[in-house]
Amino acid sequence: MIYHLLYPLASIFSIFNIFRYITFRSIYAMLTALMISIYIGPRIINFLYSLKVKQYIQEDVVIHQKKQGTPTMGGILIAIAHLTSVLLWADITNKYIWLCIFVFVGFGTIGFLDDYLKVVKRHNMGLTKGAKFLAQVLVGGVAVALLIHLPGYSSKLYFPFIKWFHPDLGWFYVIFALFVMVGSSNAVNLTDGLDGLAIGPTIIVAATLAIFIYIAGHVKLSQYLQVAYVPGVGEVTVFCSSLVGAGLGFLWFNAYPAQVFMGDVGSLSLGGTLGFLAILCKQELVLPIVGGLFVLETLSVIIQVAYFRYTGGKRVFKMAPIHHHFELEGIPESKIIVRFWILSILLAMLALSTLKLR
Repeated sequence: MIYHLLYPLASIFSIFNIFRYITFRSIYAMLTALMISIYIGPRIINFLYSLKVKQYIQEDVVIHQKKQGTPTMGGILIAIAHLTSVLLWADITNKYIWLCIFVFVGFGTIGFLDDYLKVVKRHNMGLTKGAKFLAQVLVGGVAVALLIHLPGYSSKLYFPFIKWFHPDLGWFYVIFALFVMVGSSNAVNLTDGLDGLAIGPTIIVAATLAIFIYIAGHVKLSQYLQVAYVPGVGEVTVFCSSLVGAGLGFLWFNAYPAQVFMGDVGSLSLGGTLGFLAILCKQELVLPIVGGLFVLETLSVIIQVAYFRYTGGKRVFKMAPIHHHFELEGIPESKIIVRFWILSILLAMLALSTLKLR
């Protein structure tokens, strides 16, 4: 809204011409989301307290019993700050922006319903796995189906490190993109088990994808770096930056020891959105690199479950996801979190290196 209100004034006052620059609006979108988060954070937390929307910790998870009763569904805080900032600073005539909002809100709604059933209605299981999966597929399917019909967007798949190989998947691309979005959504959800563990890497991945998206929307930079050019997608850099700011604001309250947890309303929306952002800039195969921590957490669960069933009760890890294994090894929670953040930063640097190593 700020963009549409002030940029037209550039014909009268040249200073307002600065609002045409994506980089300028991205910086202020991030700062706006951060300030909104920090300002409304205590109010949201107190509101969740008043509603008794508190995290339930299973009795067998002894190490986390002290966190029993901490407010959850803090993803609402992220959503309010993020969406407000996007609507203020982004060009809301851009179709990619609205697709991103649709994915963020769609996956967030699924998470909200799951949290609502678990912590408000006291339905321990929340949404069934089947219902949750079908809802994710529905939201993701609509978004991808609309995306591939936009001018300038193709169903080609681009490989990191191999600049000449980009096969056209046709309609199979929809299935592949759905796998990316649903997988990313659930991977972030699995990672959200320690204070600040999920939001830290989410911020890093969103910031990294902001760079890829800006390049993909810039005709000269995309040609120079030999990446897919997607006309108009550069505006989504503002969306990414806002997500970073909202994430930093949430981390202010979610850092160890956490005052609030994001819940599924936060983890599902963030994960699904990260997957969609990677799809937008044609970096689907770079996402497992930059989001390698989420992949590691997911693989640890898959390995644990498969080995348990195959051996009739034996385990590879003391507990899965793998962050719980390290906890049971005696490593302090705060140390695990920071080390995982460091790993995420290193993976982000590796992902960015693919821009030149082609």
